[in-house]
Amino acid sequence: MNSRKAYGVMILVLMCCAVMAWVEGVLRPVYPVKSALKIAVFLGCIGLYVLVSRDGEPFRALVRPAGKGLKPAALLAAGVLAVLAGGYLLLSPWLDLSAIPENLAAKEGITRETFPLAAAYITLCNSLLEELFFRGFGFLTLYRLGYRRLAYAFSALAFALYHVSITDGWGAPGLILLMVAGLTAAGLLFNWLDRDGSLRPSWLMHMGANLGTNAVGFILFGIL
Repeated sequence: MNSRKAYGVMILVLMCCAVMAWVEGVLRPVYPVKSALKIAVFLGCIGLYVLVSRDGEPFRALVRPAGKGLKPAALLAAGVLAVLAGGYLLLSPWLDLSAIPENLAAKEGITRETFPLAAAYITLCNSLLEELFFRGFGFLTLYRLGYRRLAYAFSALAFALYHVSITDGWGAPGLILLMVAGLTAAGLLFNWLDRDGSLRPSWLMHMGANLGTNAVGFILFGIL
């Protein structure tokens, strides 16, 4: 029974990532439409698992207290925010990210005027949705079923590879590979923070990371 559940979780995660890759690469809707589709796909995937398995734990992870994991997560969130924003300021003379605003406008419909609203959604809501899907569902379900090493590796890699389509066109292949490696490492850390069953630690750190990248976005769009 546990092995069937584990296979089901992995298949559903991969299917949802494939659907969203198709949305990103083929359908290419504007950001509000893509966000609505992502909510429907991710929540529908988890809901299907809960309905079939009668295991509501993925959603309970949203309300479960974080315990001692919240303090280190807060410190890590502040550190990641400082590293991302400060690192960009230090390395900006050698980084050419000028194509990102144009890419976002063409691909997502995000402009200088709409970026603040998109940044708020990405920081608060999109981070929670991804943590619920990749950690609450992909990681913690496999972890509870006894496949702990698989849970760490699968969730982190799925989280990283999912973002490949989002970063397409943002830079050279080497930069994309570096981002994927960094996202895999972040996924492993998020998993470790949530190992006691609550999503709050990883969500807090995810928000810190998104705040850092969005700060760079504010600079690139000429808002800051």
